[in-house]
Formats: sequence, C-alpha cells, structure tokens
Amino acid sequence: MPRGRAKFVNPSGRDVLPLREATRAWFAISLQTFGGPAGQIAVMQRTLVDEKRWIGQGRFLHALNYCMLLPGPEAQQLAIYVGWLLNGIPGGLIAGTLFVLPGAMALLALSAVYVGYGDTALVDALFLGLAPAVIAIVVQAVVRVSKRSLTAPGLVALALVAFIALAFFAVPFPVVILLAGVLGWLLALARPALAASKPAPADDRPAPLIADDQLHQERGSTRRWVTILVVGLVLWFTPVLLAAGAFGPNSVFVEQGRFFSGAAVVTFGGAYAVLSYVAQQAVNVFHWLLPNEMVKGLALAETTPGPLIMVVQFVAFVGAYRDPGSLNPWVAAVLAALLVTWVTFVPCFLFILLGAPYVERLRHNRTLSAALSGITAAVVGVIASLAAFFAVHTLFDGTRHITAGPFDLQAPVWTSIQWDAVAVMALGFYLIFGRNWSVLRTLGGCAVAGVALSLILAV
Repeated sequence: MPRGRAKFVNPSGRDVLPLREATRAWFAISLQTFGGPAGQIAVMQRTLVDEKRWIGQGRFLHALNYCMLLPGPEAQQLAIYVGWLLNGIPGGLIAGTLFVLPGAMALLALSAVYVGYGDTALVDALFLGLAPAVIAIVVQAVVRVSKRSLTAPGLVALALVAFIALAFFAVPFPVVILLAGVLGWLLALARPALAASKPAPADDRPAPLIADDQLHQERGSTRRWVTILVVGLVLWFTPVLLAAGAFGPNSVFVEQGRFFSGAAVVTFGGAYAVLSYVAQQAVNVFHWLLPNEMVKGLALAETTPGPLIMVVQFVAFVGAYRDPGSLNPWVAAVLAALLVTWVTFVPCFLFILLGAPYVERLRHNRTLSAALSGITAAVVGVIASLAAFFAVHTLFDGTRHITAGPFDLQAPVWTSIQWDAVAVMALGFYLIFGRNWSVLRTLGGCAVAGVALSLILAV
C-alpha cells in the first residue's frame, strides 16, 4: 500500500489519509485552477482520480452531480466535498479555503491596479484585447454546456425560452431557474429517459482509496445538522451585521453584503450563469460599475486561479471605492471586497457540510435528476444571455433605450460598431475554436493583439 494510506476509513469516517498530505495536494491544485469550472474540475479529476487514486471515477462523478444541484460554484463545492470525504470537516474546510485563496489574493491586487491605473493608455490597450476575448470564451461555455445538456428538442426549447426571458423580458434569474426545474420535471414525465441515471464509466485502474461503492461512515444527525447550521449562519452573517453597526444599514457594505448573500442561494448553473444575474443587478439596479467594467472584471477573473465567481470581488471593490462613505476609498474598497468574498463562499461550506452525510440518498432520485435536467438546459440560455450582454457593451459604443409592448431593453446603436473590438473578438474565436487554445493562452494572445492594435491606431 502506498505511503500515507495506512489510515483507512475509521468509524468516524475521517483520516482516510494524513491531513498534511491532503493539504499539500489541495494547495498544489489551487495553483492550477485556471480556465473556469471545466478546467478546475479537470485538474481535480487528473490529480485526485487519475494520479493519486484517492477517489474512484464513479464516486467523483456522483459528488459532482450533487454539487451541480446546489447554488454557487460547483468546482469549489466539489473540492469541499472530496476534502470532507478524505479528512472529515477539517479536510473540507482546508480544501475549500485553499481552492479560493490564491485567486482572491490575485484579483484583489488586480482590482487595485485597475482602479488606480485603469485610465492609462497601456491598461486601455490591454482591455481592448481582453474584453472582446471574453465574448469568445463565454460562447465556448455555451457550446460546451449545450453539448452536455441539450439532449432532446424539449431541452433545446427550454434553453431558448430562458435566453429570451432574460435577454428581452428581464425576467428575474431565480424565477427562470425555478420554472426551468419545474418544466424539466414535467418534461421528464413525458420523456422518462431524460431522468435516467447514466452508469459510471468502467475503470480498470488500481483500486482507489475511496471506492465507488464505499459510503462515508459519518452519519447525519439532528444535533450535527443544527450545530453546523447555527455555526454556519453566524459566520455567514456576522460580518454584515458588524458592517451595519459600524457604517449604518444603508452603507454600500451592507447593500453589497445583502445582495451577494442572496445571490449565493439563488444562483444555479455555474459562474457564467451567476454573472448574468450579477451583471444585471450590479450595473442596472445598484450602479456599482459600468457595463463595460463588468466585462473587464470578468477578463481579470479569467486570468486568475480559482472560481470565476470571484469577479464579485472586483464588483465590490469598484463599487465601494466610488461610494466609500466616511472611509478612505481604498480602505472601503478592500473591506467591501473581503466582505463580499466572505458572504459568497461561506455558504458553499454550509451547503456541503450540511448535506454530505445524506448525499447518497440522491444517487437514484429521478425527481431531482429530472429537475436538474431542466435547470442545466436553462443554464445554456442564461450563459447565452450573458454573452449577448457582453457583446452589446463591448462591440458597440452606444445603446438606446427601447420600450415596445412587453419589451424593455438596451439595444445597440448599429452605427457605433467598434471595429477594433470586433477584430480582436474574431481573433479570440479563431484561437479558441480554430486552434483549440486554452482560456488563459487565448487571453494572453488577445491582450498582445490589443496592445499592438492600439499602437497601430495611434500612429
């Protein structure tokens, strides 16, 4: 037996392997989590399933399916879940924290650079390359998710309805997700195959440390559930309450804390789906930043490790810097960024640690599978609406407000097309779809192109 595997599952379900060894592995994973949820899940698949053989393929996929049922970033939740499997609650806390820590630190620094130097010629040139590239990256996400999710004409129609509802009718995101779950369940009644569970792929490699058919030994109990719930809620909301006491209930800190706490429990479908909702509210309702700045924030988040939803830190940083109240703008920006990061990711720990002992009951639950099929189909339309939002505010220099019947939208002014941005976007599409470049490599190539194009136009 390999070194470090002498400790198998004890009666408490913990200490499958030394916590120190697991911590080193999670730290190494945290530095490789570029490229969005697909890339992050692929890193964990390669490290935990293929190389270290700490968890079997079927067990890994089952954990991922559970995380996909939850709101929030499924990749980080998957890390928490596997960390809990390996080392109990301490393992889950370490895995989830390390998963977001490098990206949080990096994006905090990049947000400060943007606020301090965002109007310089060099930064403008970089964003000329980065912002249009984001459109191609989001479209790639649409293609990938649609191939996996839209397995029937009814699901394609559901994705199209979700896109129209968000892009043209401004239907609230939580309503779209709720209706999609109901419609997915109804659709599966007519087409039972949509809810049928797929068998795990065959795995002829050496037996993993945690076998596919092995259940975690920690059982759920009322005392455990209540303890975790109370502690989690106190940790989640205490910073917001402290901010309300220190700066007033109407301060930007409380406003952002309330909004992102709510977003944490209603945003299904991964980072791109979440950002559709965040962009709509942060730009059009709270006015924390401009539409093109939302695109820039996502571009920065794409260049850092960790969940893409970390872009909320950028939103909070910019919003608080411009509305600092009685504080120094830089102090306010940092406090807001840390607060929003906290309320965004603490719920992920709460959801996983509460539900983990019961998750095996979901293995063959067809009702949940059917609802998930509808939600994942709607997510395709949600991500497509995000791509449309970014395209309108990146490729056009102006929009006009249109109200016609039930429609209420910002339409692009077609005479104000930004051809330099169109050219960089086309390059991004070519690099991603034509050359199969990674997200990070594509962003680097487009950033160089943006600088070069800016120099040419300046001559």
